[in-house]
Amino acid sequence: MASHLETELGKLKSIIIKIGNLAESQVSEAVKSLLSEPGSESKEVKKTESKIDKLDVKIDDICQSVFALQQPVASDLRFIMSAMQMSNQIERIGDLSMSIIKLTKSIKEKHELITKFNISDITGEVESITLKTNECFQDLDESKINDIFFLNNSIKEKTEVAIENIIGEMKNNSKTVVSGTNLIMALKHIERIADHCTNIAESIYFMINAKTIKHEKLNEKK
Repeated sequence: MASHLETELGKLKSIIIKIGNLAESQVSEAVKSLLSEPGSESKEVKKTESKIDKLDVKIDDICQSVFALQQPVASDLRFIMSAMQMSNQIERIGDLSMSIIKLTKSIKEKHELITKFNISDITGEVESITLKTNECFQDLDESKINDIFFLNNSIKEKTEVAIENIIGEMKNNSKTVVSGTNLIMALKHIERIADHCTNIAESIYFMINAKTIKHEKLNEKK
């Protein structure tokens, strides 16, 4: 029979998987909104946001309870510490996705700007990085960590180029200033989502190896 601690840790992992999947769906809805594709109803997206917030609180409650009553050690302690950090990162991914959805309503020349500057390449990679991050945690698959870091760097590079091009377009065509500004803000949010995924990957690395390491150093090491 599983101990109370094992039961709580199993529950904690299940909730993190659930909140990760919900955040992944929010990123997908944000991408659809940005690319002018049909997405879920606004009410459904808001319901998902509410679920993420509630699960984030629940994760904190479980972690605090285990700390107070179970006195976890070694790998269990690392898991709980990482869970609290990951929960916060995942909650931020959900918030940023909602912000992107709201911003897209103010991008009038959306299709033209998205197509002209290959924004779909960036959105494809942000969907991929959130998927890989969830898989990395579910399977505790360390081999996916470098993939996450690679995607993060790629998103940063492509976002920087896209923003420079959008600014150039805004200078040449004043009619695109409002839409361009909102698109830049949406791209910065995408960049932050990728950063949060990288932070989660670092927490997973700590959970597995009992070492704190930043992705630049991990790349050098490997």
